[in-house]
Amino acid sequence: MAEEKTNVMRLLDQKKVPYAPHHYDVSDGALDGVTAAARLGVPPETCFKTLVTVGASKRSHVFVIPVERELDLKAAARAAGEKSIEMIRQAQLLPLTGYVHGGCSPIGMKKRLPTFIDDSAQALPEMTVSAGKVGCQVTLSPQALAGFVGARFAPVSK
Repeated sequence: MAEEKTNVMRLLDQKKVPYAPHHYDVSDGALDGVTAAARLGVPPETCFKTLVTVGASKRSHVFVIPVERELDLKAAARAAGEKSIEMIRQAQLLPLTGYVHGGCSPIGMKKRLPTFIDDSAQALPEMTVSAGKVGCQVTLSPQALAGFVGARFAPVSK
């Protein structure tokens, strides 16, 4: 049986952005990115998580960082031109982005939010991000992702 295509995959197909789809088992409830990287057999430094924040201005921002790292809130605020920044509450994620916790992708959110990809991605030939559903990922070039979502590269993780 063929694996189902997610909306993220359909959007990439529409724009002819090359990617490789991946599906993995999450029946044990392990949703963290390090586990995802291990199950996909990719180095954790090439597997990225998508974090959504809100700034002092009340504007939302998206940060895509390696799964083994954490968001540097001060660096993220600087990159976004905010006085301060904090993670949004989990209950706000689905209404804002259209994605659930563990399946949030920088691609195909309900509305385009300012997006920043950790600058460590620039040195990689490819990176893996959520395909918009828990247990689904896509691998593509960092430049293709940045171009598709209008992201900027910035040092935002520690």
